Amino acid sequence: MKKSLLQKERAAYQPKLPKGLRGAVKVQEGEATQSVGDQEEIKKLFPNTYGMPLVEFVPGEVENTQKLNVGVILSGGQAPGGHNVICGIFDAVKKLNPENKLYGFLMGPGGLVDHNYIELTADIIDEYRNTGGFDMIGSGRTKLEKVEQFEKGLEVIRELDIKAIVIIGGDDSNTNACVLAEYYAAKNYGVQVIGAPKTIDGDLKNSQIETSFGFDTATKTYSEVIGNIERDANSARKYWHFIKLMGRSASHIALECALQTQPNICLISEEIEQKDMTLNEIVEQIATAVANRAAAGNNFGVVLIPEGLIEFIPSIGRLIDELNDLMAAHGDDYKDLDKDAQRAYILAHLSKKNAETFATLPEGVARQLSLDRDPHGNVQVSLIETEKLISDMVEAKLADWKKVGKFTGSFAPLHHFFGYEGRCAMPSNFDADYCYTLGVSAVELIANGKTGYMAIVKNLSASTDEWKAGGVPITMMMNMERRNGEMKPVIRKALVELDGKPFKKFAEKRDLWAKETCYVYPGPIQYWGPASVCDRTTRTLALELEK
Repeated sequence: MKKSLLQKERAAYQPKLPKGLRGAVKVQEGEATQSVGDQEEIKKLFPNTYGMPLVEFVPGEVENTQKLNVGVILSGGQAPGGHNVICGIFDAVKKLNPENKLYGFLMGPGGLVDHNYIELTADIIDEYRNTGGFDMIGSGRTKLEKVEQFEKGLEVIRELDIKAIVIIGGDDSNTNACVLAEYYAAKNYGVQVIGAPKTIDGDLKNSQIETSFGFDTATKTYSEVIGNIERDANSARKYWHFIKLMGRSASHIALECALQTQPNICLISEEIEQKDMTLNEIVEQIATAVANRAAAGNNFGVVLIPEGLIEFIPSIGRLIDELNDLMAAHGDDYKDLDKDAQRAYILAHLSKKNAETFATLPEGVARQLSLDRDPHGNVQVSLIETEKLISDMVEAKLADWKKVGKFTGSFAPLHHFFGYEGRCAMPSNFDADYCYTLGVSAVELIANGKTGYMAIVKNLSASTDEWKAGGVPITMMMNMERRNGEMKPVIRKALVELDGKPFKKFAEKRDLWAKETCYVYPGPIQYWGPASVCDRTTRTLALELEK
C-alpha cells in the first residue's frame, strides 16, 4: 500500500492509553446488571450471559502472560478507527505472550462461516496504524443467527486454536455477537465472544457507552465540508444548499454538525416525531425561513436534513411499519409484478389511513418504501432523495406565495448527500486513542474469562489518562423489538434526547441562525498543535458530560 506523506506521519502516532490499562491490569467488578427492557424475555433467551456484572480495569500487580489466540471480525458499515481497534487487540495479545496469534476473518462475519481468514502479523498491522477504512480485512453484513453458522464457525475456531472472537460492529452486529456468545456458552465450547461499539451514526449509546467510535471523526469531516459550503453560500449569495447527512435511525450527526457549523436550518427527526409534524408542516417551516431571509436581502442559506427523516414523520412512520409487515408476509406475492400492479396490490392491502398516505407520495419514494430493504429488513432510506423531495416542495410553496406577494426573492436550491465521505476518514486523535483503548480492553476481557461483553471506555471528556476502560454485558443494552414481522432481542438504539443538553443548546440558538448568517467554519481535523484544538471532543459529548 502506497502511503501519502500524512499517512507516513500518522503511522508514527502512538495512541494514548488510560492509566488503568498500562502495565499490569486487574478487574474490578461492579453490580449485577439487567436488560433495559423486557427483562424476563431477555433472561429466558440468554440464560448463560444475562445478569453479569459491569467490569472496570484498574492497575494491577501481576503481569498476565496467558497463551491465547484471538479472531477479529469487522461487521457492517465502515467507521474511522476500526483499524486501531485491531491494532490495540494485536499489541495487547502480543504483550500477553509473543507466541499468541491474531486472525482476521475476511469481509465480515461471512469470513468466519466460510473459513476465509488471514493471520495478522506485525508487518500487516504496521501498515494500517491510525488509518481510516476497514480495508485491512474488509467488512460485510452477514448476520450470525443460525445454528449451522455457529457450528461451521466453530470448525475454524478449533482448527486455529482460537480462544475468543472480537466482533467490531454496531447495534445489530453486537446483538449477533451476544447470540453467538450465548450459544457457545450454552454448549460449553469454551469460546468467548466480545463486541466493540462502532457506528458513525452515534445511536449505539447508553449509560455505559458514552459514544460509539467513528462519530467524532465523521462529524468533524462533515462539518469541515458544511463549513466550506456555508462560506461559499455567503460568498455567492444566491444558492440554498440542502444537505442530507448519514444517520438512518437518529439525528445525532445532524445535531452535532449543526452545533459545529450553525446552519440556517437543521431538522431533528426525533422532534418532528414528537410534535407529530406532517411533511407539509416541515416544508412550510423551511419556506418561511427562506422568505424571511429573502426579505432581508439574503437569497441564500444552508439546511441540514438527517438521512432517516422520512421514517420519523409520524404518518410515514406508521405507513412504513405496516409496509414492513406486508413485505414480510406477502412480499413474494407482489415483488415481481409490474409497477402499476404492485402499487394497486399494496394500496388494496393497506389500512385506510396508511393507503391515503401512500397515495400522496411521489412514485419513486413510494416504490422505495414498499420494496427495497437492507439485510436487517429496514427501508433503505439512504436511497431516498429526501433533500430533493423537500426542496422541490419548498420551491412549489414559494411559487404559490410569489403569486400573492408573500415571497419576493429568488430560490435556487443545490443538493448534497454526505455519507460515504466520512465513513473512512483518517481517524481524529480522539478516535485513534479511543479505538486503540477499546482493542486493548477487548483483550483484557478475554484474558479475564469474560464472554458476551462489549468493551467500553468511559469519562471520555477528560484527558486520556483519566479514561476508565472496562466492559458491559451486551444483554444489559437489549430489549425486544419487531423486526421483519417478528419480535426479536436487539440492542436498543439511542435517539436524540429532546431534554438533553446538546439539543437544548441547539434549540436556544436556532431562531437566530434561521434569520441571521451565523456560520462557523471549523476547518479540517487537526492532528498536530495545541490539545485544545487537536484533542477536542464533539460538542455533543462535551455538553452531555458537562459537570
